[in-house]
Amino acid sequence: MIKNFLKFIKKSKIINYPLFECVFEMGGNDEKIESELKGNTLRVYWALLRSQNRVVGVREVQRLLGFSSPALSSYHLKKLQNLGLVREELGEYHLIREVKVGVLKQFLKLGTLMLPRYILYAILFTTLLVFFLLQLREINFYSVFALIFGVLATAILWYETVRVWRQKP
Repeated sequence: MIKNFLKFIKKSKIINYPLFECVFEMGGNDEKIESELKGNTLRVYWALLRSQNRVVGVREVQRLLGFSSPALSSYHLKKLQNLGLVREELGEYHLIREVKVGVLKQFLKLGTLMLPRYILYAILFTTLLVFFLLQLREINFYSVFALIFGVLATAILWYETVRVWRQKP
């Protein structure tokens, strides 16, 4: 179906076909990456994202992830290389492209830390709740309502943060 659509665009000359094909193929490549980036390959990619200088070697990946042999590490690094995410130079693999697919969409990268996106909101609501409790002078309908809202929002955000953290590769 997609190929037929591309043929139609090419024949109709409505838009600049090479530019359209380039943009369209990039989207298709992300679908391929999402379908291939699972299991141990995702764990290897995660290790690359967390590495200090975005460079890892085969043995380093083996030690980090507890693989039984360097060949298994090499297989997954080559798979990432075929997907266009890493390149090999002198036996080391350099991360050249970051993608947000699957469970990676739920994480935020701060230096070498990979944190769930919800953690920033959870910290914000926790701070606001603590501040509210410290400033609470009298108990009335509005303060009880605000307290219930603050506790519920904080609890939901921390629950989501922990849930996403458990999904990490």
